[in-house]
Amino acid sequence: MQVTRRRRRAEKDRPDLPRRRGGRKVRLATAGTTTLAVVAAGTGIGLAQTHQFGTYQVGQLTDQGQVISSDQFIAPYGDRLVINNGKIMSSSVSPDGKHLAASLADGGMALAIVDVKNWSVQQLVGNNASANLRISGNDVGQEGPTYSPDGAQLWLGQADGYRKFTVNPDGTLANPVFVAIPADGGKRALVGQAVFSPDGSTVYSAVNGQNRVVALNAATGVIQQSWAVGNAPRGLALVGAKLYVSNEGGRPAKPGEPTINSYGTQVPADQSTAATTTGTVSVIDLANPATAPGSIDVGLHPTALYAKNGALFVTNTATNDVSVIDTRRDKVVQTIATQPWPEASVGYEPDAVTLTDDGHLLVTLGRANAVAVYRYRSPLEPVGYVGLLPTDYFPSEITTVGNEVVVSNTRGIDARRPTSAAGHGTHDTTSSVQRFTLPDDGVIRSETGKVFSQNGWHGGAVTLSEGKEHARPVPVPLRLGEPSTIKHVFLIVKENRTYDQVLGDIPAGNGDPSLAQFGQAVTPNQHAMTRQFGLYDNTYDIGTNSAEGHNWLMQADNPEYTESSAGEYVRSYDTEDDALGHQRTGFLWTGAQAAGRSVRNFGEFQQFLTKPAGASWQNLYCDTKNMEATGQDTAYPLVSTSPIPSLNDVSVKGFPKFDTSVPDIYRAEIWKRDFEKNGPANLNMFWLSSDHTGGPASGAAQVADNDLAVGKIVDTISHSRYWQDSAIFVVEDDSQAGLDHVDGHRAPIQIISPWARHGVVDSRYYSQITMIRTIEQILGIKPMNQKDSAATPMRSAFTQAPDLTPFTAVPNQTSLTAGLKTPPACGLDTPAPQGTATGATAAAVSSDTVPADKRQVAAQWDEWKTHQRLSGPDAVPDYANPAQMNHFTWYEAHGWTQPYPGEDRIFAPDQVPGAYLPSSESDG
Repeated sequence: MQVTRRRRRAEKDRPDLPRRRGGRKVRLATAGTTTLAVVAAGTGIGLAQTHQFGTYQVGQLTDQGQVISSDQFIAPYGDRLVINNGKIMSSSVSPDGKHLAASLADGGMALAIVDVKNWSVQQLVGNNASANLRISGNDVGQEGPTYSPDGAQLWLGQADGYRKFTVNPDGTLANPVFVAIPADGGKRALVGQAVFSPDGSTVYSAVNGQNRVVALNAATGVIQQSWAVGNAPRGLALVGAKLYVSNEGGRPAKPGEPTINSYGTQVPADQSTAATTTGTVSVIDLANPATAPGSIDVGLHPTALYAKNGALFVTNTATNDVSVIDTRRDKVVQTIATQPWPEASVGYEPDAVTLTDDGHLLVTLGRANAVAVYRYRSPLEPVGYVGLLPTDYFPSEITTVGNEVVVSNTRGIDARRPTSAAGHGTHDTTSSVQRFTLPDDGVIRSETGKVFSQNGWHGGAVTLSEGKEHARPVPVPLRLGEPSTIKHVFLIVKENRTYDQVLGDIPAGNGDPSLAQFGQAVTPNQHAMTRQFGLYDNTYDIGTNSAEGHNWLMQADNPEYTESSAGEYVRSYDTEDDALGHQRTGFLWTGAQAAGRSVRNFGEFQQFLTKPAGASWQNLYCDTKNMEATGQDTAYPLVSTSPIPSLNDVSVKGFPKFDTSVPDIYRAEIWKRDFEKNGPANLNMFWLSSDHTGGPASGAAQVADNDLAVGKIVDTISHSRYWQDSAIFVVEDDSQAGLDHVDGHRAPIQIISPWARHGVVDSRYYSQITMIRTIEQILGIKPMNQKDSAATPMRSAFTQAPDLTPFTAVPNQTSLTAGLKTPPACGLDTPAPQGTATGATAAAVSSDTVPADKRQVAAQWDEWKTHQRLSGPDAVPDYANPAQMNHFTWYEAHGWTQPYPGEDRIFAPDQVPGAYLPSSESDG
């Protein structure tokens, strides 16, 4: 725990921090045969918004606040308590106002009890050995925990019911008992909010996974009553004899209505954006329980409910507003817009609401890191907007305790939890609790300007063409709709690597070579492309895992549904097959289509895969060799599809989705045949996932396979007639699978184009959001929400003088068949001698031979690996426990001879520090 006190700003800026590698200053040097020149901040940027980051790094303290990985600064108003035990998914305050119970995820705990008076964490509950109170599982739902009216019980929502605790006189918890709600066929309970009857005898539960609400006997846990409500019930509020239920997926579908799947239910949804089209609040009459619940239409993705003084407030996270329901008439009488920045109407994600005794309505804006303040008198009288107060990263709950306002921030100060002196990981997540006394209106208005600055909200962020379509083409146009020299964009999405893991061995960049697991010897193409096209050593992925990362790339956001599901990814993960995971403004590909651009998809956001008999990694490897040598088609035609109609229509079905038993060189060959036959679209999206590791070959072999596949794709494009008007963006979906000495979100990117600035070291702060905004600007795609609207296009990464030199793929220097238990029929791969292809000396790659004294522990890891759903049609990215996966990959990459950074020995799977993190059965 860490406490800081702030009334205005963070510590003073230190922009002159030296760039460091391994704890020492770094001299810029050459790599290979090409000199890398340093690019300074602030040149060549027009109409920039988030350019104020300059060369700041994540975690750096500036006069605007601390830099975080999502193109934002944070500096909360009031007092902050940092909780170094993962993300707060939800929280509630005890009836006496003395304690706050916060459900946690991604840090080894399920609950934290905060002593509000002493402003400290009093108790930690979870299945981690360091917990003050042990329970069997850390999965937590989107809502809760809930105190009983007398404060004697606390109920925590989990995947299959509730964990009921006794509350001790000092506020700590004891006597955990599980209250199970049985599955309905294949649908688990996945409970949402719970509320008690006034006498505490009954607990009403939103059974999210089964589209119903149940009444439970608080003493026995027996279900006494059940009501069918809308889709994905989440929040509850009890007003007299009426129970209100927010249905995040809206009402049931009508016959013949367009729908999309959501946890086994077809919900009303748009067939292009695949987003839900209805939102409702059900009304259960508890005085007449046999009566079917009523329904009130509200905005999209209704989540939190708060009732007071005859009004029910409903936060609609997708339409970015709050519905005000008059509880006497059960009618929406006012809709409050929560869109503070005129440049964008969506993407603020209001997710919690409360009303102060003096008539101020407070709404947390999760994606804006702010609390919106309104003057409120009655349900019928329009509210008056006052302004914004800054919070920490992603505020998700708000309440009042006496005259103080208390806010829970899901991501706190970003992934800065102290876990290893060797570096940071994306799962080093934090959260925070914030408190303040509501200031007067003048202070709120002053703080509003700071929130705007912290988010990069300035005028002219999205400037449309003014009939200047015939203006001189430039690589990244100043205005949307103006011509670009680039007609074909290729977005290649890889899996899970940090900057240091891959490029930490390049002296010219800000890297730590001790963390470079997959350096020159494993990724010769990535290193060669860096020398030719430039090195970007201050770029960040935002997401913690694939479900978040692919959303950030395809939607320029991680919608509130996915953000709030991180404690229990049972309903959906990667959310391709769940309408709740999609924003109503669509995806990158729907935006391209709306702009009149063609799209072709190779694996990205595809959900389903069928494989013919015999399509093993070994056979697909040999099949690739045969296709390359003979020109024949594949002998193992795979079929990969998407449940999203607008994507399925533009997807190449023979390009496999995520499955580590499919080599990426096979994927590259399938793409090449399509490219040669059909040419490129304006927007071409790829998912090349072998560098996730965990497949039949060793981790180094899989990263080498991925590297060679990308090299071959770039080689093919750059030697084609399309090269002169192409740009290739290579990015990781997230950077969760290793450490980085700057920040776990720092990841390698590459911009490959005749129009890219060649041979530079660019240390400006960039992110996935700025990359997506750059693609939008090139193709004339309207930004999807306030995040990419505020982002600065990466104009400084491009030049007006193209260099048409093509790229020639480098032979792999690590055997692609290393680590296989069964060799392929066509023989083992023999790589090129290290150092001969590039003129650079590569670090030695570890042998497949396991030292005798490590064979037993290696065998335990092999057994562990068989249970991680890494291969086959049902493979799930990130299913494996992330701490274990990172250790396994490190051990394997170093030949079982080096402990994980910051540790002194090699652990068996069940000994790994952090192994308590939820696996993807509940975390993916």
